[in-house]
Amino acid sequence: MSGFLPAPLHRMALRLAHRLRLQWWRATKKVVRGCNVIAANPQGEILLVRHSYHARDIWMLPGGGLGKSEDAAQAAARELLEETHCALIRPVRLGTVVLDRNGWTNAIELIAGTTAHQPFADAREIEEARFFPTDALPERTSEAARAMIARWLDHQKGSSA
Repeated sequence: MSGFLPAPLHRMALRLAHRLRLQWWRATKKVVRGCNVIAANPQGEILLVRHSYHARDIWMLPGGGLGKSEDAAQAAARELLEETHCALIRPVRLGTVVLDRNGWTNAIELIAGTTAHQPFADAREIEEARFFPTDALPERTSEAARAMIARWLDHQKGSSA
């Protein structure tokens, strides 16, 4: 679909589809399995994205849904590549984060790794993708992303001890 529709129409379709999907999940009290990716560059900066279809002014970790039989690390690598054109190197599972999303539940597998690539935002699903130092995250970074980054930093400290 991304090559078929002009970018503005594609973004509008994504926003509509996302709203409908959220309504369905709330109505069915769905538990959605997903993943978020903490991708660090060689300088230790974290890759964040701004979506075109949801909370457009909020910076978030890349991620998305898991297929029925998809491994979390595979899903994380796929989502990172789809959203930012960055390859995930040496993925490590940091655990599951369960979030109550006002009527539906998001069970997120947190995967961390590195990337040597520069991100590319397609201006369709992703408005912007950039690396940030962990001590200088954008003011408008989601609380969930901040908590996951803190978890990763704690893991990093434990790994180097």
